[in-house]
Amino acid sequence: MSQTVTSAEAQAEFRQGLLVGLAAYVMWGFFPAYYKLTDTVPADLVVSHRILWSVLFVGLYLYLRGRWQEVRDVFRQPKVLLGLTASASFIAVNWLVFVWAISNNQVLDVSLGYFINPLVSILVGLVILHEKLSRGQAFAILIAAFAVVLQAVLAGGLPWVSLVLAFSFAGYGYVRKVTPVKATPGLFVETLLLFPMAAIYVLLNLSWGVDALVLNDPPVLLALAGTGIVTALPLICFSAAARRLPLFMLGLMQYLAPSMHFLMAVYLWGEPLDQTKLMGFVMIWGALVVFSYDSWRRYRA
Repeated sequence: MSQTVTSAEAQAEFRQGLLVGLAAYVMWGFFPAYYKLTDTVPADLVVSHRILWSVLFVGLYLYLRGRWQEVRDVFRQPKVLLGLTASASFIAVNWLVFVWAISNNQVLDVSLGYFINPLVSILVGLVILHEKLSRGQAFAILIAAFAVVLQAVLAGGLPWVSLVLAFSFAGYGYVRKVTPVKATPGLFVETLLLFPMAAIYVLLNLSWGVDALVLNDPPVLLALAGTGIVTALPLICFSAAARRLPLFMLGLMQYLAPSMHFLMAVYLWGEPLDQTKLMGFVMIWGALVVFSYDSWRRYRA
């Protein structure tokens, strides 16, 4: 009887993990559409608002959940605080390029960056952690590298938006992996560390006569305030999913967001998908098929 109950509970946990995991990646998938609401505001000010409102919303969430002690514990551990300082730097670069790309109609490059990201993460593990590559992983990375070089040659330049997004997020993921802190308190401390620079930058813009608070456009101001919620909510869902699902399944789900980015860029906003870009995407998708099959095979083993 106890085994039946345990099995039923495990299935319920799995279903719940699947639902919150899908919710997280679908929300991340809609990020470009959300930030189109703020594309009249310069990217640097949007990111400043995102930092400021994230501190407010995430801090309130942790307080209401009775998790304020976890934040205090971070400030008592210099090594953890140093790690979060590094991850905050990575995520600030990632946010800035992401928002800039959306406001400049480069959502396809955003999509490509997040498709490349899992392969860059493997490369980071190889270089920094001296992890051994399987044949499938090595082949996938070679295909991806060839796709980037081919696009650079045929298009006349590297897809720098895609590469910066992929490498900054891979760097962020690596630092957070080796820093012993939970997701939500970690995000709060990261944004808290960035808070002074963001606040000073907003104040400087106000002193220069820029409407940095966007008080003359209430819908845009509301969208900027909402960045705190849209930053934290998918992360909270992802954290809940990570506790309930195997990493392999989370790895497959991560392709959902860039797939949504791709479809919206082409069919909603009409971004041009020339042969060079399409060839690059096809090669990256091929690399991800190889990578996913290799991951599935090793997971089963």
